[in-house]
Amino acid sequence: MIAIQEPDPLQYLVQRPEVSERFAALKKRPVVLSVQHLYKAFDCQVGTVTALKDVSFDVYRREFMCVIGPSGCGKSTLIRILAGLESSSDGQVLLDGNPVTGPGPDRGMVFQSYTLFPWLTVKQNVMFGPRMGGQRGTTAESEARQWIDLVGLSKFENSYPHQLSGGMKQRVAIARALANRPRILLMDEPFGALDAQTRCQMQSYLLQIWRNLDITILFITHDLDEAAFLADRILVLKANPGEVNEIIEVPVPRPRTPAQFVTPEFISTKYRIDQLIHPNHGGSEDTLPFPRMTPQGDDVE
Repeated sequence: MIAIQEPDPLQYLVQRPEVSERFAALKKRPVVLSVQHLYKAFDCQVGTVTALKDVSFDVYRREFMCVIGPSGCGKSTLIRILAGLESSSDGQVLLDGNPVTGPGPDRGMVFQSYTLFPWLTVKQNVMFGPRMGGQRGTTAESEARQWIDLVGLSKFENSYPHQLSGGMKQRVAIARALANRPRILLMDEPFGALDAQTRCQMQSYLLQIWRNLDITILFITHDLDEAAFLADRILVLKANPGEVNEIIEVPVPRPRTPAQFVTPEFISTKYRIDQLIHPNHGGSEDTLPFPRMTPQGDDVE
């Protein structure tokens, strides 16, 4: 009998020449966002809890970076610090070489929950940023229409958020974030509340927007498929405290299509993420401390 050797599921993460060239070119671009030795601790009833510890990485111009990790690894804390919504305990964040000290129009933010103003129409929601920036009247309206057209919602510019589907609301949120013309778009699990079909559609929309704009994206997700499908590189965090575990260079070629979900490059990337997030699986099933309440050997086993 001839023994059949199982293929190494990680073999396609070994950098081939064309993949190495792609990432060498990426790293020649200017650094838009630099995170340097970031540390964040919270004081609570049980004492001091460290959420982030010595987190350092760079994001390059027009890069699409995903951040993923186990529950409690500090993903949302990290992106709130990058957005200026929360301060760090130590370290610094630089945007184009300038320290981030608070919120600003140079960073667009899209949350998982629907954060549109319910009393404003789609057009008024997207106009909000330009108006706050000093634009008035027809100038702000023209700017808003440009971004509404970009996300394919021109027919709904006079609709209110409650009249839109979940995916449409998030497209408006993306348009509103882009209307300030930010240097980087920060997205905190923006598609997490959507059904599977709408989520796939939104991923496709986002890649089209990113491909056609001079925008850099940092995208928080807990979905392995989503990270491997969207990202140029994936930052994997450890939990308790949140530390950089590994930065994966995704070998899946662009442009991305759903057909690539079954390619060896995609499967290898997903396998590697799972190894890092769940290092102790070892192929065995986790068991719950739950007493058996059915007869041994019943017909569901």
